[in-house]
Amino acid sequence: MSSGRFGRITVAIDGSPNATQALDEAIDLAKTYQSELTILAVSPFVPIYMPTAGPYVTTEAAASELPRYQHLVDTAVKKAEDAGVVSVTGLCVEGVVVDEILSYLELHPSNLVVVGSRGLSATKRLLIGSVSGALVNHAPCPVLVVRVPPVTKNVPG
Repeated sequence: MSSGRFGRITVAIDGSPNATQALDEAIDLAKTYQSELTILAVSPFVPIYMPTAGPYVTTEAAASELPRYQHLVDTAVKKAEDAGVVSVTGLCVEGVVVDEILSYLELHPSNLVVVGSRGLSATKRLLIGSVSGALVNHAPCPVLVVRVPPVTKNVPG
């Protein structure tokens, strides 16, 4: 495989339209640069909050989303292979999304990480954070943030 500029590309997906756009961009780059492509999905932990006051009540643990994310990875790997990417690896893990992506990048150095931008409002970014923003600030390699082009309206004129 290529050891050039983008010898190893990692793309993080979550099933959103922006992630699909990021996957398409990563596939195109991997074909262009003869890169090794890793497709990574992180099934987020679902936190269970217990009130501090009152008696302890057992709760049923939320079902894992891991099978859904694994299906996303399997579908994305097939898409990349069908598009002609020679070296494709898929990986699905469970955890805190940003932490898992950064951990993967530390253990498996990439020349580029590709992610979609969710386009969160400033308030939502402040409250829940932005995966793409965290990666831009903390990833050990360049980060390409892919945005879905805005829909334009045809105005009769």
